[in-house]
Amino acid sequence: MKFLLSSQNAVEYLVTKGLCTQQEQAQSHIEPKVAKNFNLLLSLPDDRQLLIKQERYNRDGKTAGEFLREWRIHEFVQHFPELSYLRPYLPEILHFDAEHSIIVFNYLNDYRDLAAFYAKEKIFSTAIATSIGTVLATIHRATLDCQEYRDFFIQPYNNGAIPDLVAKFTRGLERITPEIFGQVPHDGLKFLVLYQRYDSLGKAIAELHQASESCCLTHNDLKLNNILLPVDWEQAVFEAEQSGESIVRLIDWERSAWGDPAFDLGTIIGSYLQMWLSSLVTSKAIALEESLRLATLPLDMLQPSIAALASAYFKNFPEILDRRPNFLKQVVQFSGLALIQAIQATIQHQKVFNNTGICMLQVAKSLLCHPEQSTQTVFGIPASELISHYSVVSR
Repeated sequence: MKFLLSSQNAVEYLVTKGLCTQQEQAQSHIEPKVAKNFNLLLSLPDDRQLLIKQERYNRDGKTAGEFLREWRIHEFVQHFPELSYLRPYLPEILHFDAEHSIIVFNYLNDYRDLAAFYAKEKIFSTAIATSIGTVLATIHRATLDCQEYRDFFIQPYNNGAIPDLVAKFTRGLERITPEIFGQVPHDGLKFLVLYQRYDSLGKAIAELHQASESCCLTHNDLKLNNILLPVDWEQAVFEAEQSGESIVRLIDWERSAWGDPAFDLGTIIGSYLQMWLSSLVTSKAIALEESLRLATLPLDMLQPSIAALASAYFKNFPEILDRRPNFLKQVVQFSGLALIQAIQATIQHQKVFNNTGICMLQVAKSLLCHPEQSTQTVFGIPASELISHYSVVSR
């Protein structure tokens, strides 16, 4: 029998699991948090807050099983003590109930997500981006090519196969068949029709898929809203300069797997580009070049952060450039794939594919089909300036 979490039974559930006491229960406050899963935020009298999440059941009475991947990250750093230094970069998980798909976190109320920070403050400090690049590179480098770590992450899959994330994100982009008309909204069909016009785009995605290499632990959903920044971020930056510690945490590891590091780096760069593209002034009467020029958040405001992120990544993980000479090219292509993923998400959740989506698809096409020419557009500097200090191959 399924146990469904609610505002009425959540605190009692936590009491039975030893995560709070009966005395705390009487003084607690609970509120829902809007998200794809069922989320509740519990505030306790000692200023402690717990985030309780339960995956939603589908019509078959099953869940997606994504919390298991999140829990595996927690188990990973416990199982391999040599990686304990990665804990400050990760969420603080207190409890996982596989039977009922419930997971409990220590809610970090002195942090806020980076998407909300950028949207409100309009501050694009390169120190923040540098910290993201450093943390991501540290995780990728620490797990690179370790068979023992790889085996740990494929254990949940009975057939030993690693999920093909590139294929997953491009599913539904194949040729239109009659069955599709009953599966996607009208605007989704408009997107698919436009996508199908570009044979070069499908070919570029297929080639990227073939060239991808699973070699380390990857987050696989590294968007700005999955990165936490301290509320007092300027003080955190000052202290980090003295200590060398990170100021950011990466959360929501529900899609994590043994994967391609270029996918992670490209996804976060794509998330920065999405801020720019979402600010376009669009109309059927305005050409794409004019829309890009009229963006209320110009790309040149974001380029220093994007370049700082990539530079910090390569500084802390230079081996990847020697191992894969085309790595930067593939990162740019994955940033284009991230934009297509964002278009698909908008169609799925908002049932909308408008002029902004069309502009985003055009930019995604350039990134995927012409990555070398797009590099300076993305970073604001030539590729040689990004990698020449770190790659033996480029010297």
